[in-house]
Amino acid sequence: MEIAHPYLLFLGDVPDALAAKTGLGIVDWRRDWCIGQHRLDGCKADAKLPEMSPQDAAKAGARTMVIGAVNAGGVLPDHWVASIVAALDAGMDVASGLHMRLGAVPAVREAAERNGRKLFDVRHSDMRFDTGKGTKRSGKRLLTVGTDCSVGKKYCALALEQAMRDKGFDADFRATGQTGVFISGRGVALDAVIADFISGAAEWISPAADETHWDLVEGQGSLFHPSFAGVTLGLLHGSQPDAFVVCHEPTRTNMRGVKTPLPTIQQVIDMTVALGKLTNPDIRCVGISINTVALDEAEARKLLADTEAEYGLPATDPVRFGCEGIVERIAAEFGKP
Repeated sequence: MEIAHPYLLFLGDVPDALAAKTGLGIVDWRRDWCIGQHRLDGCKADAKLPEMSPQDAAKAGARTMVIGAVNAGGVLPDHWVASIVAALDAGMDVASGLHMRLGAVPAVREAAERNGRKLFDVRHSDMRFDTGKGTKRSGKRLLTVGTDCSVGKKYCALALEQAMRDKGFDADFRATGQTGVFISGRGVALDAVIADFISGAAEWISPAADETHWDLVEGQGSLFHPSFAGVTLGLLHGSQPDAFVVCHEPTRTNMRGVKTPLPTIQQVIDMTVALGKLTNPDIRCVGISINTVALDEAEARKLLADTEAEYGLPATDPVRFGCEGIVERIAAEFGKP
C-alpha cells in the first residue's frame, strides 16, 4: 500500500503518550509530512502539532488522516467514528493501524464510498504475494535484527537511512510494520501476512535495484522469541540481507511478554548468520544498536565502549549518539558511495 501525505494525525482521547506511539513515531521521523493533529476532549497525548479539524486540515492540504492512536483490543471506538467520517467528507483518505478494519463500520464504509476515498488498514494487506524464491537479486540490503521485540529496530533503520544519505549513499527505509508504513508511506505489515508468503512479501518490499542502492529493512520480532520467531525468519530469508545490525535493550532479562531468557548479542549474531546464509551466503554483521534510554550518559557511553571492545563492531544508540560508526563500517565492508 502507498499512503498519500501530508497527514492529519488523529489522536482520539487516549489516556497517555504510549497509546499514541504510532502518531508520535510519525512525528519523530516525518515531521514535515504532518500538517496538524486532531484530538478529542480528554486526550492526554500531544504530538505538538497545530490543532485542526478535519475540514481545516483538508483545506491546508492534508491528504490522509492517520489514526495515530491505539486502544485495548485494537478496536475502533464508536465515538471516534464521527471524526473519521468528517475526514472522508472533507476529501481525505483515512489510514489505520488498528486490528479492526475501517470498512467494518457501516458509517465509515458509506462515507468512503460516497466520497470516492480510500481506506487503508495497514495491519491487513489485500495484496497477494508470491512465495519467497530466494533467488539472488541486485542491490544491497541491510536488516535490523533484535535480541527481543521492541528494542529499536525501526528507529535504528530510520537513523541509518538519514546517516547514510548524509554520507552520499543511495539508501531507503523499507517498512514492515504499521508505524513504519506510515513513516515511509509504503510497505506491508508482515504480521498480517499469511506465513507461507512472509518471505515473498519481504522480497517485494526490497526488490532488485541498482548495485549501489541500499534498502534498510525494518526488522520484526526476534529469532529467539517463541511467539514471533517465525515472522523474523521469513523476513530474514526474504530480505536476503548483505548486512545486519543487532538491536538490544540492556536492562531486560526475559523476552517481552514471555518467560524466555534474553539471548546474548553473540547468540543473535551467530544465529542470524547461520540462518541468513540460506539466501545470502555473504551475510555479515556491521554493528550493534543499543537502546540506552534507561541509562544516564556516562553509563550509556561506557556500555557502548565495552560492547565495541567485546565484539569488535561499532556500537551506538542511533537516536542518542548517531550511527556514523556503523555507516563507516558499511563503507569499509562494501565500498563508499
